[in-house]
Amino acid sequence: MNVLIVFAHPESESLNGSLKELAVDVLNDEGHQVQVSDLYTMNWKAVLDKDDFPERMNKELFNPIAEQLNAVEKDNIPLDIKREMDKVLWSDVIIFQFPIWWSNFPAILKGWIDRVFYNGFAFNVGEMKLYNEGLLKGKKGMLSFTTGASRELYTDKGPHGDIEVLVKYFNHLLFEFVGMDALPYFAIFGPGEMSEEERENELDRFEEIIRNLP
Repeated sequence: MNVLIVFAHPESESLNGSLKELAVDVLNDEGHQVQVSDLYTMNWKAVLDKDDFPERMNKELFNPIAEQLNAVEKDNIPLDIKREMDKVLWSDVIIFQFPIWWSNFPAILKGWIDRVFYNGFAFNVGEMKLYNEGLLKGKKGMLSFTTGASRELYTDKGPHGDIEVLVKYFNHLLFEFVGMDALPYFAIFGPGEMSEEERENELDRFEEIIRNLP
């Protein structure tokens, strides 16, 4: 398989960094091809704005969705975005590796989604190519993340709410929206409260999952 890992953590020596490196090593060991988009190292521009469309079709009113489609049709996509699109097209599986911040993706990862999953590339609103007809149909996506809080805080009775609800929201309105199949997620809850042995056990669990990616 071709696997793209989109890595969104500012510290390479973090647990997220260890998970990313472990995934690369295991995938290579299994004979798969791997590319990594390390968003912080790349200084990825997180904000979708007018600068992404130097040759706008409507200079009076900025409509990002319309401008994305126009840029695809005119083959006028900024180079940094086009490079990421090429990685997406190349991939069979995309893994997002990130920490949960404020019950969501880090801004830099959300910005990658905003700027790469173009109308006309990942989906097409005008032609209703969404969900089962999404333009990335046939690919698979996986969320792999850490949380600062323990598992108990992410239950239906916990203060943060049920993590399953959050993951379902992410999977449905991200991967499934563009036609991708959502793989089961991997999460490490409250690693700061774990012993070294417990963290190692979690890494072993992750290795087994990556080694057996469908």
